[in-house]
Amino acid sequence: MTAPSTPIELVTIGTEILLGHTVDTNSAFLGEQLAALGFRVTRRTTVPDDAPAIRDAVDRALDRSHLVLTTGGLGPTRDDITKHVVAELLGMPLQFDEQVWQMLLARYEKLGRAPAASNRSQAMVPTSATVLPNRWGTAPGLWLEGPRGVVIMLPGVPHEMTRLMEHEVKPRLGALGGSPVASRMLRTSGVAESTLAEAVAHLENDLAPLTLAYLPGVAGVDLRLTSWDAAPDTARARLDEGIAKLHAVAGRWAWGTDNDDLAASVLDLARNAGESIAVAESCTGGLVAGRLTDIPGSSDVFLGGVIAYGYAAKEQLLGVPADMLRQHGAVSAEVAEAMARGVAVRLGASIAVAITGIAGPAGGTPEKPIGTVWLAFVHRGGVSSRRVVLGGTRPEVRARAAATALMGVRQLLAPDESAR
Repeated sequence: MTAPSTPIELVTIGTEILLGHTVDTNSAFLGEQLAALGFRVTRRTTVPDDAPAIRDAVDRALDRSHLVLTTGGLGPTRDDITKHVVAELLGMPLQFDEQVWQMLLARYEKLGRAPAASNRSQAMVPTSATVLPNRWGTAPGLWLEGPRGVVIMLPGVPHEMTRLMEHEVKPRLGALGGSPVASRMLRTSGVAESTLAEAVAHLENDLAPLTLAYLPGVAGVDLRLTSWDAAPDTARARLDEGIAKLHAVAGRWAWGTDNDDLAASVLDLARNAGESIAVAESCTGGLVAGRLTDIPGSSDVFLGGVIAYGYAAKEQLLGVPADMLRQHGAVSAEVAEAMARGVAVRLGASIAVAITGIAGPAGGTPEKPIGTVWLAFVHRGGVSSRRVVLGGTRPEVRARAAATALMGVRQLLAPDESAR
């Protein structure tokens, strides 16, 4: 019989997180790591550097899950109070640990620095706690185990937390976990979440016992399937079958799975087809070229790009006729197609994509509202164009336009797949 995944709660401590000054990347990392070890994160709580708030959060988490992992509040400053609060809650008085202090002194000596008086507080350890040595910083992690359960305390500095998790916590957690929580994703672009949900709704019952989640982002919507409490081989088979079912329905929007990258997918298809790519960008300002050149080895496929923002650049660099710009405006099918033809000829590419649009927040008209983008594609001697209206802020419109351009090139290279 498969052991169920073990519940665990995360408590993130830090006023700076609640104020929005710091993004909590720690919880995302821990969620992924814990799921792979067979732990189900049932709740994530963020509290300020406030003793009653910390005590209440850890107290309630222990009542529910009996296994709690905290991050933050282990440093030497006055607002680092996590250790003191949890030690009092569990009835484990703090005591000075000479071994921890000597480790701190050795670290400071290696760095050529002298510890401050406040650093001595980092050598105060709850009675019966297991010290998790921190070779990457000054605040050691702590493992506290008692009648109410286990509390694992890690520093909030991300690079220290990740290394302590990898080297000190994961080996100790191995015996406590259950079946890994496994997930797979189908990645899509160019479709609204509601449209995608309507298309796959009839599959949701067929996917059980897997659960389906929709993860909308700026560049597309990911469909995540999750297997709970199944043996690894069973989970893998179910997830593969589920992804295949989703792809059969969403294929015209799907471009990859899991950690695939859209630009890398485009480059691979072009490489296999013996094609070369060039881009002409206006409103995206080089985002498409940037995504392509982010991929190592892209130079054998991607020839280059032209950022032609103003009228003069479009005329001089891409050969767009001045009278065309005056008659139709920069955001038009005619200009987009001229841009695509111009960059294809100048760089000798077999595939070219051009993007011109109104990213906002100003510049829209009733005929061409903010978010209007024209894309044009040159391939095998032909040229095509299409208009999209994209929502969001200026950065979001630009990012969505770049994703739409890449998806358009991908559909040129894999027309059979996009027709599903």
